[in-house]
Amino acid sequence: IRRRVVQQTGLGKMPRIAILVVVGNANGLVGMGEGKHINFPQAMNRAYCEAIRNMDYVERFEDRTIWTEMESKLGSTKIILRPRPIGFGLHCNPYIHQIAKAAGIKDISAKVWGSRNPINVIKLMFRMLQAGNAPVAMGNGVGGGARKLDKGTGVRGKKEVERERGR
Repeated sequence: IRRRVVQQTGLGKMPRIAILVVVGNANGLVGMGEGKHINFPQAMNRAYCEAIRNMDYVERFEDRTIWTEMESKLGSTKIILRPRPIGFGLHCNPYIHQIAKAAGIKDISAKVWGSRNPINVIKLMFRMLQAGNAPVAMGNGVGGGARKLDKGTGVRGKKEVERERGR
């Protein structure tokens, strides 16, 4: 995503280019970076370098989809991600499609509710995908349990899902 931003100072308006970049190896590693500069190439370079530094592993089921259904909220943007069967494809928002493709997720459906601001969609998707703890409002994996209080957590892996299901 590329956009022109302006900072108002005592000297006047200082225009810059802001860039948000998503990188991935299509095999579980994916990262996001933001960069700002007066010139486009330097802004792009900063964003790319930050995206490489922020790369993290995404747990995938059968190397093609996510383990369980997830939903999370950032501002007024809400995303619901659902795992799908083999051959389903990526039925989702174009920005989520690019992130899933970069992460190597092949079968997923997603719905974006509320604001579809691209930057919020991308940031929320990364918050949900990148490994860590259970996402907001996931419950206990069996249909019970209430909202979790911790915000900004990632997709659960095989071991966590099995532990919650009692295996």
